[in-house]
Amino acid sequence: MRLKKGLVISAIAIASALVLSGCADSGAPTGDAAPVETAVSFPEGSTMARLADAGSINIGTKFDQPLFGLLGPSGDPVGFDVEMGKLIAAKLGIPASGINWSETVSANREPFIENGQVDLVIATYTINDTRKEVVSFAGPYYSAGQDLLVLAGNPDKITGPEDLAGKKVCTVSGSTSEKNIAEYTTDIIASDTYSNCLGPLRSGEVAAVTTDNVILAGLADQNAGQFEVVNNAFTEEPYGIGLAHDDTEFRNFINDVLEEAYADGSWVSAWESTAGTVLDTPTPPAVDRY
Repeated sequence: MRLKKGLVISAIAIASALVLSGCADSGAPTGDAAPVETAVSFPEGSTMARLADAGSINIGTKFDQPLFGLLGPSGDPVGFDVEMGKLIAAKLGIPASGINWSETVSANREPFIENGQVDLVIATYTINDTRKEVVSFAGPYYSAGQDLLVLAGNPDKITGPEDLAGKKVCTVSGSTSEKNIAEYTTDIIASDTYSNCLGPLRSGEVAAVTTDNVILAGLADQNAGQFEVVNNAFTEEPYGIGLAHDDTEFRNFINDVLEEAYADGSWVSAWESTAGTVLDTPTPPAVDRY
């Protein structure tokens, strides 16, 4: 992942990328991301058949992460994760208006899937073996890396996690970022959302905020001139689409949708209308047919 405007997201990028009025609109389209299939047929008893027959789907995503999942002026979330949800829904014959969005924070993503509150979670959701014990993943559909967000000008001269000794860092409880940064420091403030880490960073209570670089880039972009990304990723974070454990048929269907989106350009279109307004367009990752 490479920031288009260097380490600090410039005001020029913000002006061209986002519409800001206290809260940012990631620039995501508000309609259907792809033509809605009008003649769908799925195996009887499959999740796909159930959702197509209902004409609706419940999807969990973040509501506070610019570029990927941010609550927009319409009351619905906007961003790249949201566009991925629309692509999948369209292949089920479900228009954007048939998607019921639920806010999922890092700590409740698995429970929401397990208890059936949502059919999918698309929420900057890193695939890992621990999570795969209780949920399944389609994808990955994007690969990020954990990085650090610091005050503009980087007054503490932090170049990587090794520089955090004796300094406090903020991240989100239950995230892979919390687990990863614990290898470098135990002086961690854990919040429920990444946006709630920005106040402590502004006040100097913490020296850095840590999570995936694309999330940090969105936060920097939303807060012009206040923060910068160190731009030294120290992990690989493959983002997957969470679904019910062992629903192999549904997972394969979603992987087929992703591969088709890679091939026909709809993945690139979704990226460039959202996260791609600030970040370079990457090569889509190969899906994992585990």
